[in-house]
Amino acid sequence: MFLIYEYDIFWAFLIIASAIPILAFLISGLLAPIRKGPKKLSSYESGIEPMGDAWLEFQIRYYMFALVFVVFDVETFFLYPWAMSFDVFGIFVFIEAFIFMLILIVGSVYAWRKGALEWS
Repeated sequence: MFLIYEYDIFWAFLIIASAIPILAFLISGLLAPIRKGPKKLSSYESGIEPMGDAWLEFQIRYYMFALVFVVFDVETFFLYPWAMSFDVFGIFVFIEAFIFMLILIVGSVYAWRKGALEWS
């Protein structure tokens, strides 16, 4: 039977979790000093005046390396639920996880062969 009061803790958590950042932004907006001037509006990086143009081109290998890292890092996160449910589902989950790992290994070898994991 569906009872609405079973979700009271969820709604309380949702309201509190939403209210804390909103209140933090409102309080900081009210208490923070507002001083606009040429020094405040200038570009600033580690106490050193910036030199050159702000629009620099980065090589594609940095993006490729980051993308490969994120893909494999996030995909390995999906192995945890399989590990936790292995005793419940048995061999089917093991075969499914094995196929998943095989796909990750093939993707890793492909990225390695294409040179996506090299800095030079």
